[in-house]
Amino acid sequence: MSDILISLGGLLVCAVLILLPGGAFSAVVHFLLSLPMQRRDRARFFLDLLEMALERGQPIESAILSAAESHDRVMGVRFYMLAAHLDDGARLGEALEAVPSFLPPQVNAMLRAGEKLGNLKKVLPACREVLRVGPDTVRTTMHYMVAILLIFAPIAIWLISMLSIFILPKFKDVAAGMGIHVWRFTRFVFALNDAHVLVGFEALLFLTLSMVALVYVGGPGLVRRFQFRSVPLVDLIAWRVPWKQKKLLRAFSAMLAVLLDSGVPEAEAIRLAGESTANEICRRRPRRVLAALANGAKLDDALRTFDDTGEFHWRLTNAVHAHGGFLEALRGWHEALDAKAFQQEEAATHAVTSGLVVLNGLVVGLIATAMFGMLVMILKGVLDAT
Repeated sequence: MSDILISLGGLLVCAVLILLPGGAFSAVVHFLLSLPMQRRDRARFFLDLLEMALERGQPIESAILSAAESHDRVMGVRFYMLAAHLDDGARLGEALEAVPSFLPPQVNAMLRAGEKLGNLKKVLPACREVLRVGPDTVRTTMHYMVAILLIFAPIAIWLISMLSIFILPKFKDVAAGMGIHVWRFTRFVFALNDAHVLVGFEALLFLTLSMVALVYVGGPGLVRRFQFRSVPLVDLIAWRVPWKQKKLLRAFSAMLAVLLDSGVPEAEAIRLAGESTANEICRRRPRRVLAALANGAKLDDALRTFDDTGEFHWRLTNAVHAHGGFLEALRGWHEALDAKAFQQEEAATHAVTSGLVVLNGLVVGLIATAMFGMLVMILKGVLDAT
């Protein structure tokens, strides 16, 4: 009986030693992967707080300070940094500018634009357009990429290194001692391994995926650290990525529609809509629109210079004759832009993950084929010798 208890105790200790690190690792991964969703949820809660305060006629600053008195950790430390600036006498726009990483850049810019107009409630619909969440499949695939990063790539580097140090030299010694002629393909793979090409490929893959995961977890606040005023590289890349360009176009269109519905002059509405995208490329394009307006062009014709496809011009032309305001008339187009953006993002993510799986499988296949080729030649040499 005592032996059984000792055995059970040993199994329990082993289970604890295995489960505790695994559980801690899973908890850390879950926390990191949930950070983008937490930031989005906090932004939505903040918009709800603003809308509720506006409906009650309560000053925005006092509503935020009242919410901060709860000391709820769910809101995150940046919310309390924002409240601290407001408590020091800053206005909402000044506080948002002092804590730029609290909200997504576009939402931040839209709220500041709304404060300049003196009507925050008007820009809230455009802010909610920006915070739309993509399908779960996109996030699931992104999490799959992170899983490959955190698990497979380091293990592959370790296994290839161990093969290079302990296994392959023994095989080479045995083959050389027996005078065996190795396959040309096997010699090619061994040459790649000796040149550290295979390990280097896995290390490069690990570093690339690390950067992707860091950008995903860090969000816009981290990406903006690599932005330079003279060379807006981050904004240029964002404009060149198809699905990000569609999201920027949606943000510009939504904000422009809100401003036009509010009776803002066309020139001022275009300028503020460009500022609200928080993208330097989108800020420059409205200048051409404003130049066309100054030359006497109509709004829908002037906006041809903003969208190279011409669809924005067509949609806005129809919206001018529609009832219910610009935002309501353009809502279908905004949903279409969202759908196309999500589709392109999902397709690109699946293509990348599938390509990574194929490439890793190719590396494993090369090593396995070379090893079995060496074994076959050694066995053949042994049989010939007997």
